[in-house]
Amino acid sequence: MKNSKLIKSGGIHGLAVFGYIIFIVWFLNNASSWFGEDDRGIVAPVIMLSIFVFSALVTGFLILGKPIMLYLDKNKKEAIKMLFYTGLSLFIIISITFLFFSLTK
Repeated sequence: MKNSKLIKSGGIHGLAVFGYIIFIVWFLNNASSWFGEDDRGIVAPVIMLSIFVFSALVTGFLILGKPIMLYLDKNKKEAIKMLFYTGLSLFIIISITFLFFSLTK
């Protein structure tokens, strides 16, 4: 697999993780208006823990899925590069977002 294709895939996966994070934040910010603020004891913690576990599954798949497939196909160097590019792209996206919101404050 070419380096440019690994960089592109890593960038897409990083954007997908960031998009998923934005979706979860949007959902949590609007959940009380959709479902009401009635705390039913055990329901809210169960839902939050379920969302947490599901998020670990989704982000783990987006970050580690392709590198693990490459590694199992005996493409160890490409797997490491893909993981690095995904992490780097996510770091860059988070840094740009942080700078944007810190400068607009």
